[in-house]
Amino acid sequence: MDVICQRVLNQGFLKVERYHSLCQRQVKAQLPRRESERRNHSLARHADILAAVETRLSLLNMTFMKYVDSNLCCFIPGKVIDEIYRVLRYVNSTRAPQRAHEVLQELRDISSMAMEYFDEKIVPILKKKLPGADLSGRLIGSTPVAGPSTSLTTMSLLAKNTPSRSEMTKVQQQVKVNGASMTVLRREMQEIRVKQLEQQKQLQDQEQKLLEQTQVIGEQNARLAELEHKLRELMDSSSAAAGAAPVSGGGAVAGGASGTAAAGGDAAPAAALSRAPEGESLKRGRKSSGLPRQSKRLRSKK
Repeated sequence: MDVICQRVLNQGFLKVERYHSLCQRQVKAQLPRRESERRNHSLARHADILAAVETRLSLLNMTFMKYVDSNLCCFIPGKVIDEIYRVLRYVNSTRAPQRAHEVLQELRDISSMAMEYFDEKIVPILKKKLPGADLSGRLIGSTPVAGPSTSLTTMSLLAKNTPSRSEMTKVQQQVKVNGASMTVLRREMQEIRVKQLEQQKQLQDQEQKLLEQTQVIGEQNARLAELEHKLRELMDSSSAAAGAAPVSGGGAVAGGASGTAAAGGDAAPAAALSRAPEGESLKRGRKSSGLPRQSKRLRSKK
């Protein structure tokens, strides 16, 4: 009875894996290829629930099947198999299922409890019963132990240990997203580098302008100093000329005045006497010349 129950449980786990793969193929065949269109599709929730069930199956496989293949135990949590069947039938029977976390809440709870209990309570006992030969050696050439797991071939065991397609697609999608983010970051870094180069060029231009301005200011300061020096020289020369001018000019004027007074004291009366008759004669001549003109004019008027 114990052996028959172990076989039923092991076969139940294998059958639920096959049923899940069949349901997933049917849903994926109806979904569009683009991810943007899948989100708005009517089967989007179906795909999400099936993907979550697949991750849960892979965790259960990694936890139990190592010891099942070693013929140390069977797939113990039969209630988990029943819950997985319930979820898959619900997905196939309903057109608008609920959200994934609502549908899978019970499955997550009981499966996590089963795996924790198995790891904490049963695995320490089974490790003591493990044979000395490793599982890899049994896969290479040793014959499997007789029991409920003899139907599993080495290829199926390797397929179970390898990641599933959904996990690979998720990893590939994550890699694509990371690659896109890396390209965006590289573009931003290039833009930042270009901006830094432009800022460095601007700083260099400003430094050159500052040097030129300092040179111009130095030249202007030198010219201002020269102009101030020349102004001081002009001020000194003008002040010296203003101080020496009254002494020499006063003597010259006095000397000229005295010379003219002395020289022209006797000549002035004679000149006045000689000039007086000439003026009178001129006046007389003008008067005499003016009379006949007036007479001619009067005659012509008459």
